[in-house]
Amino acid sequence: MQRKAYVPGVVALLAALLAGCTGGSDDTGSDDNSNPGEAGMSAPAARPGKYATLPEACGVVSRATLDSLLPGIRQLTDAALRETAYAGEATLTYDTDRKVGCRWKVESADATDHLLVDFERVVSYDNAVSDDSQAETLFAKKVTAADLPAPAASTTAGASPSTSATGATGSPSAGASTSTSSSSPAAASPPAAASSPAAASPSASASASSTVAPADLQPRLLDDLGDEAFVDDALGSSGSTVKQRTVTVAFRTSNVLVTIRYEEQPATVGVTPDSEEMQDKARKLAAQLVDSLAG
Repeated sequence: MQRKAYVPGVVALLAALLAGCTGGSDDTGSDDNSNPGEAGMSAPAARPGKYATLPEACGVVSRATLDSLLPGIRQLTDAALRETAYAGEATLTYDTDRKVGCRWKVESADATDHLLVDFERVVSYDNAVSDDSQAETLFAKKVTAADLPAPAASTTAGASPSTSATGATGSPSAGASTSTSSSSPAAASPPAAASSPAAASPSASASASSTVAPADLQPRLLDDLGDEAFVDDALGSSGSTVKQRTVTVAFRTSNVLVTIRYEEQPATVGVTPDSEEMQDKARKLAAQLVDSLAG
C-alpha cells in the first residue's frame, strides 16, 4: 500500500518539473526570436531636396528685366496702369510651398507681349526616392513632351562662310561658281535674268532663309543653366498673316522646376518676331532666376 502511494507522488513531481522546464524554455525562446533585428534594419529615408520653400513669383523678376521683355510697359503714360503692369497677376495655386507662378501681358504700338514664370517644388513621398531624383524624373517628362528635334549638323549655317572661304582659295566647288559670276563678265547672267525681281530683290532671299532657324537657335537642350535645361521655340499664327512666336525656357535646380514662357505677337501684318532676340531675353531671365534661387 505504501508503494502504490509513493509512485503517484513521484510521477506528479516529475510532471511538475517537466512542465516548468518546458514553460521556461518556451519563454526564453520567444524572447530570443521576437523580431530579430527588424527594428534596426529599416532603410533610412532618402535625402530631402535643397529647397523647402518657393519665392514670391510676381516679385522675383526685376523691373529692368520686365522693361526688356515687355517694352509696352515703358509706353504706359498712366502711372497706376504702369504699376499694375509691373505687378503682374499671380497664377491660381492651392499650395504656395509647392507651386507658384505669375503672368504679365502688355500691349504696345508694335506688339503684344506675354510672360509667364512658373515654379514647382518637387517632394517625393517614397522614402527610397529622393526629392532630387523625383524632380529629375518629372523634368525628363517635360523634355519628352517638348519633343525637341535631334541636334542638327551645322552644315547650312556653315555654308556661307565655307563658300566665301573656298572662293578666296579658288577651290573648284561652290566657290568656283561664286567667283565666276562675280569676276568673269563673259559668264555673267543675261540682263533679263539679272533684272528678274526674284533674283534682284534681297528681301526675297532673306525671307526664304529666315524660314529655317540656324542650328544654334533650334529647340535644344542647354548645358549652362541649372542642373539641366532646354529651350523651345515655336512660330505659330493667330490668323492668316500675323505670326506669334513662343519661346519656352525650362530648367531644374535640385528639387525645383522652373518654366518661363515668353510670347510676342506683332501688331503689324507680315512682321515675324525675332527668334534670337526672344531666346536671348528668356535665357537671361532664366539665369537670373537660377541666381535668385541659389541666394
